[in-house]
Amino acid sequence: MSSRPLSWVNTAFPFAAAYFMSTRQIDVVLIVGTIYFLIPYNLAMYGINDVFDYESDLRNPRKGGVEGALLDPSVHRLTLRAALILNVPFLVFLIAVGNPLSWVVLAISVFAVIAYSAPGLRFKERPFIDSLTSSTHFVSPAIYGFVLAAVMFTPALWALLAAFFLWGIASHAFGAVQDIVADRDGGISSIATVIGGRATVRLAFSAYLLGGILLLFTHFPGPFAAILVLPYAVTVMPFWNITDADAQTANRGWRRFLAINFAVGFLVTMLLSWYGILTVGCVGGTAADSGSSIPLPIVEAGIGQSRDFVGCH
Repeated sequence: MSSRPLSWVNTAFPFAAAYFMSTRQIDVVLIVGTIYFLIPYNLAMYGINDVFDYESDLRNPRKGGVEGALLDPSVHRLTLRAALILNVPFLVFLIAVGNPLSWVVLAISVFAVIAYSAPGLRFKERPFIDSLTSSTHFVSPAIYGFVLAAVMFTPALWALLAAFFLWGIASHAFGAVQDIVADRDGGISSIATVIGGRATVRLAFSAYLLGGILLLFTHFPGPFAAILVLPYAVTVMPFWNITDADAQTANRGWRRFLAINFAVGFLVTMLLSWYGILTVGCVGGTAADSGSSIPLPIVEAGIGQSRDFVGCH
């Protein structure tokens, strides 16, 4: 009923990686949380968008495939009901196993999902806020995983999250370039319609590179991830001087972006595995002081300072 299935893993993976690399256990919280951020979360995010963007999507030539569904009006109400019904039980569980800080993070995450497309809020039509909100969709599940696992937020972890957030901003901004003509015809504002395609591409390029620089401030082997921003920067580079009139040509770069995500995701997984091997000697602990209503396992660093997000106390 909803669209962009290729992007659904982009919310589940950050949560699963953050929680698992912090707790080092496969437990019910990991399983339920991963399923939530894979299916119900994305059904809400993209389902709400498909329903309330239907009229504008009709005028957008790239809609109707993996880049966005044209959801028949006959299933609009069913889609919204399904999103609500599927989200509620997962949210109840995650609230029950969480702590006050995790509730705040989860609330921000869900609010961002709704606010992006829902009438009366429509953050997607608020230039610059649109890119910030879109990035929140992907970064907040990771933050939620860390908070749920009661990790200590070190400067290196903040650098990692900031880099991820810049990646999200850059990706949304670049994706908006291809829709400049369609959005303007439909009376929709976006970061790209306001500052133009050329400036948006250059903003995305700069954000990617800045994100890569921030990754250099993470602990080994985190700096290797800085290399992974280069394919994204190279992808947007050919559109450095794009004009608004030919903004639709940026779709070629966007399709490459979708493919790059899978390759980069694989390499990130390899880096996480490497990190896991390096921290295999960590000492077990408990998160009793985290405020959680159940004892969530965390681990304590045992080998110096090269621990970005292993929970220490």
